[in-house]
Amino acid sequence: MPLHITLRQLQVFETVARHLSYTRAAEELHLTQPAVSMQVKQLEGMVELPLFEVVGRKVHLTRAGHTLLAHSRAMLSRLRDMECEVKRMKGVDGGSLKICITPTVNYFATRLLSRFCTLYPQVGVSLKVTGRCELARRLSVNEPDLVLMGLPSPGLGVEATAFMENPLIVIANPQHPLVGQRKIPLEDIENESFVMREPGSDTRLAMQRLFDKHGLTLAPGTESSSVETVKQRVEAGLGLAVVSAHTVELELNAGRLASLDLRHFPIIRKWYIAYRKGKRLSRTGKAFFDFVLQEGRKRRYS
Repeated sequence: MPLHITLRQLQVFETVARHLSYTRAAEELHLTQPAVSMQVKQLEGMVELPLFEVVGRKVHLTRAGHTLLAHSRAMLSRLRDMECEVKRMKGVDGGSLKICITPTVNYFATRLLSRFCTLYPQVGVSLKVTGRCELARRLSVNEPDLVLMGLPSPGLGVEATAFMENPLIVIANPQHPLVGQRKIPLEDIENESFVMREPGSDTRLAMQRLFDKHGLTLAPGTESSSVETVKQRVEAGLGLAVVSAHTVELELNAGRLASLDLRHFPIIRKWYIAYRKGKRLSRTGKAFFDFVLQEGRKRRYS
């Protein structure tokens, strides 16, 4: 016949057995002494054996009491282990993160996440790369915990902190006639064909503002929403492009692309880590937020 023993009964029994005193057990458990005695009697009734005996006004464990105490402590220890595991899941050693990033940040964000996951291997990370419009939609329904992006628009409704410089440079095919020239005037690229990002992208807006400031007009070119496609088209000689320096490090080092030495470049922008206004970050989210700021301070464009 199964024993229907409760954890509370085991806790009360273990406390009495540890102190060998009903009074001290009641004080520790914040119960009355009759309540402690009742729990012990109910437990003795279930096992059908006495657990304590009083000899000379002193409480002693019976043989059955010693046996039950060993098992009680083992079960209560497992319970504490379970509580610790649950707490860790709620803390930085567990839990999950939903992160959205814009395409330009993707290159650096991938490295960030790799290092973060090495530090906290039990954290589950969901990563979405999305454009500005989709990012705004996801934020409106409070989907991501954090976002990594360029300068947020005022109406996006986020708390944003700059974590890293994002220098924009002009890239070209290595055989382009302007490659190797120094301090090239901006006017010299006015009639060049550009491979541009989609309307509304941070890179394109920064490029347009610079040309407008100097009274220059961008020549018609091709558009792409993919940074990879932009790089491929420039490498194929289909035009110049303004890109984040962080996204072309490998291609520049390999000689597949070249950076033009233009006046007024690089355009120094910033990357931001942000979350929806009013959102309370979890411990894991706060740990990632602090980690991103720390990593960003290590990287300075020169």
